[in-house]
Amino acid sequence: MVHIIKKKTTRFNRHFSDRYDRVGASWRRPKGIDSVVRRKWRGQIRMANIGYGNAKATRNVHPDGLKHFNVHNEKDLELLLMRNTTHAAVIGSKVGKKTRICIINRAKELDIKIVNESAKVRKEETD
Repeated sequence: MVHIIKKKTTRFNRHFSDRYDRVGASWRRPKGIDSVVRRKWRGQIRMANIGYGNAKATRNVHPDGLKHFNVHNEKDLELLLMRNTTHAAVIGSKVGKKTRICIINRAKELDIKIVNESAKVRKEETD
């Protein structure tokens, strides 16, 4: 497993989003002719650019060391058959209980890790 090192963990906020409520926080590139952020004056917020990208080997890798893959039926698990060491299955939130149980049983047969295995499935109580 490769150790995950993120270059930047905080988000890039839009210029003046902290000053005005009408300006949202999601990043937009400043385009004004006098913009101090666009001109990269010291003391201003940093602009997002390609240099902040993470290493290709660890991009989209979660803290468990695996890449997550959304699964909505048993057939989707077949795609992870040869990649069960690098990818983990995530059962979609809209999947019902009956299909969810079928997916979990099939994943155990194929030795595929499911990240949210216990979600929306209760253990049956025995008397």
